[in-house]
Amino acid sequence: MEAHTRSPRDLFEGKEHYEVPAFQRPYVWNEEDQWAPLWEDVVRVAEAYVEARESGSGADPHHFLGAVVYESKPPVAGDVTRHDVIDGQQRMTTLQLLVDAAYRVLSERGHALMAEGLEDLIYNRSSAFQGKRERFKLWPSQADREAFARTMDPTTPSPIDHRIAEAHGFFFQEAQRWIIGAPDPDGLVPAGDEPLRAEALSSTLQDRLLLVVIDLTGHDDSQLIFETLNDRGTPLLKADLIKNWVFREGEAVGADVDRWAETHWADFDNTWWREEITQGRLVRSRVDIFLQYWLTMRRQDEVKAEHVFRVFAEYAKPQMSQAGSADSLLTALRRDADTYRNLAQLDGDSVEGRFYSRVLETMELAATTPVLLWLLSENHRVPEDQLEIGLEAIESWVIRRTLLRQTTKDVNRFMVAILKVLSETPPDQAGEHILSFFSEQTAETRFWPTDAQMKADLPAMRLYGNVRQGRLRVILAAVEQHLRDRSTMYEAVSLPSGLEIEHIMPQGWRTHWDSGLTPAEAADRDRLVNSIGNLTLVTKSLNGSLSNRPWTDAQAEGLKEGGEPNRGKRSLLSTYSLLVVNKVVVDAHVDAWTDDDIATRSEVIADAITRIWPRPEPQWSEQAQAAQSRLDAAELPVVEWSAKDLARLAAESGDTLLIVLDTLATHPGEGWSNRSFVDAGLTKWAFAALGALTMKVRGSFGRSNVPVHYTNTAGTWTWSLSPETAAKWRSARSL
Repeated sequence: MEAHTRSPRDLFEGKEHYEVPAFQRPYVWNEEDQWAPLWEDVVRVAEAYVEARESGSGADPHHFLGAVVYESKPPVAGDVTRHDVIDGQQRMTTLQLLVDAAYRVLSERGHALMAEGLEDLIYNRSSAFQGKRERFKLWPSQADREAFARTMDPTTPSPIDHRIAEAHGFFFQEAQRWIIGAPDPDGLVPAGDEPLRAEALSSTLQDRLLLVVIDLTGHDDSQLIFETLNDRGTPLLKADLIKNWVFREGEAVGADVDRWAETHWADFDNTWWREEITQGRLVRSRVDIFLQYWLTMRRQDEVKAEHVFRVFAEYAKPQMSQAGSADSLLTALRRDADTYRNLAQLDGDSVEGRFYSRVLETMELAATTPVLLWLLSENHRVPEDQLEIGLEAIESWVIRRTLLRQTTKDVNRFMVAILKVLSETPPDQAGEHILSFFSEQTAETRFWPTDAQMKADLPAMRLYGNVRQGRLRVILAAVEQHLRDRSTMYEAVSLPSGLEIEHIMPQGWRTHWDSGLTPAEAADRDRLVNSIGNLTLVTKSLNGSLSNRPWTDAQAEGLKEGGEPNRGKRSLLSTYSLLVVNKVVVDAHVDAWTDDDIATRSEVIADAITRIWPRPEPQWSEQAQAAQSRLDAAELPVVEWSAKDLARLAAESGDTLLIVLDTLATHPGEGWSNRSFVDAGLTKWAFAALGALTMKVRGSFGRSNVPVHYTNTAGTWTWSLSPETAAKWRSARSL
């Protein structure tokens, strides 16, 4: 057995042919877990190469890919050198697909010399191997051979529906975007010009990716080695590797590692932390998951699961140089670990408890965890009001995008961007800065849907069947609580667990609800019955009884099923349901529940959702506001605000703006900031309401001056009303 470090050029240059035994499993790697992390590593090395070339630093970046085990066959003159791949076939297959995708991009972009170097790693170009499997440097397992051959053939007439082809397409698209210099979601453009990037990518794929290659000899039992590598033993957790590294570093600087073992690390060795849980497509221990999120939070950079140990060592190394700083780091780690462990025990009525339940558990958006950890960390001590503002903004963003079925593909990088904002923000302003950052997003993957968009799009959408029922239960439960909060006369009760989604007009409406609809009308109804306006919450037992029943008792006459003969849906809901969300439907629809009723209720619920999960109205950038202000001053008059005008403004203002103006009017001449309104428990949207007022005054009143005075003191905006204007407003509002 011989072990060596090899580059792709070392492995594939020359007449080499690696063959995966036919019986090995098919290709199973995917974008989330392997392709994307690998491409990020390639880009990191390539960009370091570009930076080194531009700076003349002489740096020589590399990246370790892992291990490959193969058994070489005796050479035959004129033939390829043959190798049987024992372990690492997924890695080698992916590497070949990546190299070929990059080769095609470079060829199409006219970088012939750079492409030629890659081509030598893909094909054995001798005419003796044309039309044979030996023309490929790698020949995969039996299940993948046809797809591999077609994917690697640029003359293939049509796309192939296979994971092999998906991987190739992914790498082609990413390589193309990077080579041409397309900006990422954060607007960052790759360094260097295109020729230098082409050189960097070609060099990286040939020489700067390293593998540990184990070449078995004739004395080695290849099957035994394969089984040992894949099936035996309990793999070490990333936490185990980190622990060993930490304690070794601690001993080197004279730290009290015996105390560390008790105070900082003992808890990580218990069953709860080491239990493996499912997260996305991965099954990992809780401690490894926490360490990944903790590093993401501390570094303000995305950390892949497979890189946790390396990233931890890189991050912690400077702080492990002295016993004191090392102890401080581990103390902070311990505090955040305790916070993470207590997430599931948070009070469900608290803002952080609702966030955990709704966003992390029900919406399954674990990528928000690093931001939640930052906000809850004892190391940051974020005030309660700022915690509420920040978490409610994130939750609103998540809920709105989920309901509109908008992608969360970019959420990992988005959360990292938020962490960077927080790293430069005083904790007592954390929530406001999160809110402002979300409000400013314009990219498709990050935009926070507006009230207008929610009210326009949500009512017509088919939600049931497209949004998981657990998520719909959260939405409808929140609507129920919203209805109860409108009056103190409702009982303050918690909703029972285990409520189920019920269609008011049943999905099987053709049984008792068909009034002779045309095929087009029937299709419209099929969509309508799965919209938000036709969904409600009931107990499991009531759900079973409601079934496809007609609406009224008269229509149900003679019906014997469900244990309630001769009773319609309305009657059963009225008798057995105590929910306000059902009472409203029952009381207002005595005779029928129609398609128009569903559409109307969808609009009502969409409006309720915008109130439960609010967002500020979209704001202009500072530059745009300044430009518009100049335009307004030039083209629109400055008009004194009369009592009549203020009365009209009051009649046309929303609740938040009324709160703001009423407060300023009852404190004439006093400057109020957004923080002032928050501290008084009045609203956390004052700045948003006043921003919208500027646009309203311009558009509806045809003037450039608002009735509010703006003052900026030491970077903080305050607002006030003059005594004269305040008196007019109080009169208009009868205050």
